[in-house]
This record gives sequence, structure tokens and C-alpha cells, in this order.
Amino acid sequence: MTTPVIAFIGAGNMATSIIGGLVAAGHPAQQIRAADPFAESLQRLSEVAPVVTCNNNIEAVTGADVVILAVKPQVMAAVCADIRTGLADTSTLVISIAAGITIDSMQSWIGEDTPIVRCMPNTPALLGCGASGLYANSNVTAQQRDWAAQILSAVGIIDWVPAEHDLDAVTALSGSGPAYFFLLMEAMVDAAVSQGLSLETATRLTLQTGMGAARMGLEKDLDLAELRRRVTSPGGTTEAAVKEFEASGLRKLVSDAMQAAADRADAMAKEMG
Repeated sequence: MTTPVIAFIGAGNMATSIIGGLVAAGHPAQQIRAADPFAESLQRLSEVAPVVTCNNNIEAVTGADVVILAVKPQVMAAVCADIRTGLADTSTLVISIAAGITIDSMQSWIGEDTPIVRCMPNTPALLGCGASGLYANSNVTAQQRDWAAQILSAVGIIDWVPAEHDLDAVTALSGSGPAYFFLLMEAMVDAAVSQGLSLETATRLTLQTGMGAARMGLEKDLDLAELRRRVTSPGGTTEAAVKEFEASGLRKLVSDAMQAAADRADAMAKEMG
């Protein structure tokens, strides 16, 4: 596979994590560029990998095979207008990791024929444990899909979705999902403390339990319901807790919360488009 020249617009935490993953996977650092208006961000990035850095977006994208837009949604329109003149032609692949910015909007800012991949990563990508949903428009070639997959796989797993609106569900699931687990773990720690455990012990046991459960889900060839059943002995402590969760409407609560997140993602797209 051809090794692409990749330009990052924005050198924040997510861009730095992806770049670190790419270099660790063998992508030559000299074929990665990054532009950011803040010297501190570029300095932190340089400590991760010796990539080419600058504070000029057009300089970064000129001659690049792939441009990754790692900027806040609020400045996406201005950034796209800035780089449009620097793109060699409309065959340059553009990957956006900004929430709520549709491909239609980006095409209106960059060009209708531009190959664009939208990606919804999540914060565990900072540790190489990310989960990203990707969608490509019809201008993206097979090689460009491979490039996008290679880039995002450097920080975790990826899944392509068949329709752009599916990214709203991805946002509600894996994009926002880490916060749901943190909230549940907060509640577990609080409950354990109220039952007499120290905060330190409750926190350590909760975090290890969460990690262990996730690893079992990933490594055991069983669905989640079966894994739950295997922990839930009839008449035991786990069954008592699970019955309380079910009686209190946990499933509906989760469903309603994720629908609210998906609805907000859709609303953001309309607000920022």
C-alpha cells in the first residue's frame, strides 16, 4: 500500500494521539505534518514524534494525500475556507473528526467533488483503546478507504457505517459512552463508600472491575447477556442487584439517554451546517 503524506489541521490531544499511534505503527514521521496556531501544542506534539510542524494551514496541506481536520466544530467552516486554496486538487482525501459537521456542509466549503470521510472517535483513543465509527462519501476511492482505516486503527478499533446518519448513533454509543461508564462507576464508588469502604478501596475495586468486565466481553466468545447470566447465581447477591436495576427501568433509562445524545448530534449538525 502506498504510504500517504498526512496533514493534520489542529495538534490537540486527539491529533497527537493519532500521530503517536501512526508513528508507533511504522508510518514515517517525515510524511506527517501538523499545523496549529498555538506553539505549545506543536511543542507537545514534537515531544511525541518528530513530525513536520507549522502554524500555517495552507503550508501543511499543500501536496498532502490526506488532510485530517482535528479542530473544533465551531471553526470548521473557517478552516475549510482557509485550506481550500491549498489543496492540490479535489482528489485529496479529507477526514473530519469534528462532531456535528455533515459531509454536505464540508463539500459546500471545500468542493463538491472532494472525497470526505467523517469519523466519530472517542477519548479512549488517547490511550490507544479507541472505538471509531467511519462513513465515506461516494468520492472516496478504495485506496482512500484503506488509508482512513489505517489511520484510525492506529488508536483503536474502527467500524464503517452504511449511512451518514448512523454516526449520530455512534456518537450516542461510543462517542459519549465513556462518560456513561464513568457515571456508573462514580455511583458504584459512592454506594460502596456509604456501605463502609474507604474511597481509595472503593475506587480501585470499581476501576479494576470495569476493566475486567470489558476484557471478558472482548475475549470470551459469548454474548453480553450470557456473560451476565454466568455471574448471576439464582437467589444470590448479583441477582438481587440485577432485579433492582431491571425494576427501576435501567434499560429504558439508557435507551432514553442515548436517544437524547443522538438527537443532540442531529441538532448540532443543523446548527453548524
